[in-house]
Amino acid sequence: MPTRILPAVGDADAVRSVTTLLSQLPDAEPVAPVVDSTQLIDTLARLAAESVDELPEVVVVHERIGPVPALELIREVALRFPAVGVILVTSDASPGLFQAAMDYGARGLVALPLSYEELASRVQAVAQWSVGVRRHLGAGGDVFTGVGGTVVTVSGAKGGAGTTLTAIQLALAAQASGRSTALVDMDLQTGDVASYLDVQFRRSVVDLAAITDISPRVLADAVFRHDSGLALLLAPAEGERGEDVTDRAARQIVSALRSRYEIVVIDCGAQLGGAGAAAVEMADRALLVTTPDVVAVRGAKRAVRMWDRLQIRKAEETTVVVNRHSRATEIQPPLIQKITGTAVAATVVPANFKELQSVVDAGRVHELESKSSVKQALWGLAGELGLVKAADGTHKGGRGPVSFRRRKEGG
Repeated sequence: MPTRILPAVGDADAVRSVTTLLSQLPDAEPVAPVVDSTQLIDTLARLAAESVDELPEVVVVHERIGPVPALELIREVALRFPAVGVILVTSDASPGLFQAAMDYGARGLVALPLSYEELASRVQAVAQWSVGVRRHLGAGGDVFTGVGGTVVTVSGAKGGAGTTLTAIQLALAAQASGRSTALVDMDLQTGDVASYLDVQFRRSVVDLAAITDISPRVLADAVFRHDSGLALLLAPAEGERGEDVTDRAARQIVSALRSRYEIVVIDCGAQLGGAGAAAVEMADRALLVTTPDVVAVRGAKRAVRMWDRLQIRKAEETTVVVNRHSRATEIQPPLIQKITGTAVAATVVPANFKELQSVVDAGRVHELESKSSVKQALWGLAGELGLVKAADGTHKGGRGPVSFRRRKEGG
């Protein structure tokens, strides 16, 4: 059986060199190369959605692939597609890099300039390993091989816009529909998810920050299982510890959660740090919550422009959610859409704080009555976003393409 090999090479000259040599390997079947990390993950996700047997046995990642660094990309592939063997092609064949590549999940390393003998040997060994893993999966092995869960970030145009309430209710709606759901408090200094849900906790997202290989068991130890069924990964009780969660740590945490849960909702708060930026960048849907007043809408516009300048996310890939809406308000959703240049959710959340006050004060937001107009709106928003499992078991709305660097490529 031929070995399917998917090259991931960003440099045009390197593409020609790698594909030419791969085509000369015995029993090799090189497929069309991908040119960046986004295209690689999208391609593998599409194939995995059909069947694990549709995935290539070997992926060859060039060191200059981008925009995600090669090692981080290898970790993502190894975590989400464990039946695929990854080979790193690099000019640095030092023992240190070799060990790092293995730690990140690579199955082999080939030095530049490429040698036919070395490449053939590595491809053969990795292909045999991949075939063995697939036999295990065929025998009923419990290894995650899906395309990964849907990640939704919820950010605020300013403090007090309703970000945390929105994130909690979206997660509750997804969980209630039968989807395994994680709710993450990435508002690292001032996060209030624990307060809103009356949770006493010992572990937080900080406990995962220094771990380079977040296994399912390690993740389970850090997650708090709420009475509602939600898996909670909370912000630290000591806000200053939030600085320990770097953008790299955030990427690893989000990837680990995505591999274990169907829906991951992340409350990013109103202040953008490195961890929150990484989460927004990786998200399938990025929500920005605003209220229909001049200050908040200006804040939303400022946030959208900053995300674009920092190459985190384009305006058209962001969805604004209008909270505390009323017909009497001068600033209506169409005007907000025009000002921010974003999409605006069709579902607006009404201004009715009286419904919320008792459950917010008691820290029992999950017990908000079903007849509440605010809850009905937020759960309707979850349906609009495709987070709720349909009655026939299908996923309404589907997943948007996975993206690590939206600039390269949608509260």
